Amino acid sequence: MTHDSIFVYTEDLLNYKFGKNHPFNQLRLKLTLDLLKNMQAIEDHQIIPPRPASEEELHLIHDPNYVNAVKLAGREQLPEDIGENYGLGTEDTPIFPNMHEASSLLVGGTLTAVDAVMSGRAKHALHIGGGLHHGFRGKASGFCIYNDSSVAIKYIQETYKAKVLYVDTDAHHGDGVQWSFYDDPDVCTLSIHETGRYLFPGTGNVNERGQGKGYGFSFNIPVDAFTEDESWLYAYRTAFREVAEFFKPDVILTQNGADSHYLDPLTHLSSTMKIYREVPKLAHEIAHEYCDGKWIAVGGGGYDIWRVVPRAWAMIWLEMTENPNSYGELPLEWVNNWKEDAPVPLPLRWDDPEDLYPPIPRKNEITEKNAQTVDKALYPIRNRKMTESM
Repeated sequence: MTHDSIFVYTEDLLNYKFGKNHPFNQLRLKLTLDLLKNMQAIEDHQIIPPRPASEEELHLIHDPNYVNAVKLAGREQLPEDIGENYGLGTEDTPIFPNMHEASSLLVGGTLTAVDAVMSGRAKHALHIGGGLHHGFRGKASGFCIYNDSSVAIKYIQETYKAKVLYVDTDAHHGDGVQWSFYDDPDVCTLSIHETGRYLFPGTGNVNERGQGKGYGFSFNIPVDAFTEDESWLYAYRTAFREVAEFFKPDVILTQNGADSHYLDPLTHLSSTMKIYREVPKLAHEIAHEYCDGKWIAVGGGGYDIWRVVPRAWAMIWLEMTENPNSYGELPLEWVNNWKEDAPVPLPLRWDDPEDLYPPIPRKNEITEKNAQTVDKALYPIRNRKMTESM
């Protein structure tokens, strides 16, 4: 059966769980799907279960010794000192039972989305369980054990021989994906994130442009802390358009972290739901312009799981399916389903109130600095165009 859009999900994705008080909480997947169901915006036949990634697929990116260490850790058989060398058993990435199986399913969810789109069974696919962009070849980092986006991109290259544009709008720099393809001219990475001056992982500077044959195919726009909607959207729209025109991808993979929002507890940006309405809209448009619609979207960060993430991620699906109903009030059934569990009052509307936060004192300075950062990031593309037109 052919679909315009598919949604990859099983409740087993909630088994990726570091513990009760850890900020990374996959209950947000269930909250998002329940919101869509209460809107009657998704049908059962559009939801497909993920398959686990095979070890061979994980080895496309991850060192076999590391994969083995993750397996042993999940069985409580990994010595503590060895675990620490692999980034396992840290405060960020604690060990939990069956972590290899839970992580492999998460990677497999993104591969399920890839196969649906690249085989032509769907134009678009959404896997909000994915987007763990900090995982490295031989090390866990920043809540990420395996890097599903990196594995998926390598899988796309080997199976479908396609050029991939990876666009990351998480507040944290998409370091693991960038370094995986830093010397590869057939993968272009664009990350728009809060500057690493005060935020993990501290990378993602404008001058990180790739190396060797991949030089000029890595783009980073580190925006200032307290950046607001208009400035953030200027960076996103300008960079995405110009990078897509330069690279001309065969498929677009977007990582949709929802942690640039003012309410997110781990970051320092001042955006509202306005950006989460626009992020998928432009991705959808550009996918149809350059890739015959081929668009795979994954989740990512997002630590206000009650007030921010469900609305932000539901908007991706509503855009994919061209459903205009992300305005006005949220379904009362959804609010009633979760208000007893939520430690904060749930939002009642899709959009945030105008007075969500007090005025930002350095607004003009931040806006100007971000515009200069965009110019620096895109200088090589613009310079090449100018040279070609002379």
